[in-house]
Amino acid sequence: MAALRVAMLSVHGCPLARPGTPQAGGMQMYVKALSRELGRRGLIVDVFTRRTDETLPTIVPFGVNARVIHLDAGEAALIDKNAVADALPEFVCNLQRFRRIEGVEYDVIHSHYWLSGRVGSLLAPRWGVPHVTMFHTLGRLKNNALSEQEESESRIAVEEYVVASADRVIASSEHERQSLVDLYRARRERVSVINGGVDLHLFRPLDRTLARARLGLTGEVVLFVGRMDRVKGLDILLRAIALLRSRPSLKLVVIGGSGQEDEFRRCQALANHLELDVLFRGAIPQEELPTYYNAADVLVVPSHYESFGLVAVEALACGTPVIGSMVGGLPTVIHDGENGLLVPWRRPEAFAEGIARVLDDPTLRATLSANARPSVVCYSWETVAARVTTLYQEVVAAQPVETCAKGSCHH
Repeated sequence: MAALRVAMLSVHGCPLARPGTPQAGGMQMYVKALSRELGRRGLIVDVFTRRTDETLPTIVPFGVNARVIHLDAGEAALIDKNAVADALPEFVCNLQRFRRIEGVEYDVIHSHYWLSGRVGSLLAPRWGVPHVTMFHTLGRLKNNALSEQEESESRIAVEEYVVASADRVIASSEHERQSLVDLYRARRERVSVINGGVDLHLFRPLDRTLARARLGLTGEVVLFVGRMDRVKGLDILLRAIALLRSRPSLKLVVIGGSGQEDEFRRCQALANHLELDVLFRGAIPQEELPTYYNAADVLVVPSHYESFGLVAVEALACGTPVIGSMVGGLPTVIHDGENGLLVPWRRPEAFAEGIARVLDDPTLRATLSANARPSVVCYSWETVAARVTTLYQEVVAAQPVETCAKGSCHH
């Protein structure tokens, strides 16, 4: 049987961009890690993304059977996602041109985020191949979490269209699948729950004393990791830390710099207003994250909405307890009282109480730490890629019958 060829679409974010920089977040890391692992399994993966720098080569191999294809679409710079939406017709034309010149045929399209989903929904019927999509975040869920209209109606309309037209939608948790059914009228049988993955070789327990010494950290250390976006709830954590000011050795370390500049300034201003001594470390290379996770007493994820909760999984893989909001996919990852604590969202006092519990109870902290890594070994990229491969095989096997029924069989 010939190797499956996958056209992986990541229009608005290149998987080769350095994590933590603008437009290089969890989704890009997901695409990169999944593509590499699929390549190791013998699939051939081309990741198509928008060129953001005119000096970037068109084709960049980044693993066995895996390469990134940079396509021109709009200005060769980092631009707003709404401007990316306007450039989608050019992206589609250049992808078609590349495919024609290279003489390649793909067996399946796998799109990521609504922008790529739009491209996938256009190309799948033209190529006569199945379209698998994954949204990573949903506009309606984000608006509901923030109680205001931050995401546009045009984005939500595209998401509805892609949900209706895709052969299969991958949801990262049961909560996301239910949201797709309830808010987007998805057919449940066409939504597959496949969790995200984590590099268990990189994210692992290290010597805590050495990790702290390397980072120059002492006392009680609370960690936040995430991009600067209101949906991540950093302001909630800052208010929680303010409630713990009776603990003079408590330090909050904030990792993350990409996202909204105004949100970063807002959180810095709030920290100053609350007279907190917060260590804003900005964006750091992914390879340095395990040192921070291991140095921390606890990671806090105060998000208003998380489809999966990658940083929670990374911390747990390092043996670090996690306190998280009871939202989205976080309850799938955090098991209350076993590997961390779940608290009501938007409640600074609840987070403060949870932090104090973990710091004050050595027995609880030891239990949470001991259970942390075993609770996430099922999130290995090998396991995730195996499940995605099976899904591809299912939709490809079903495709000839469906396509021929429409009178345009391509197989």
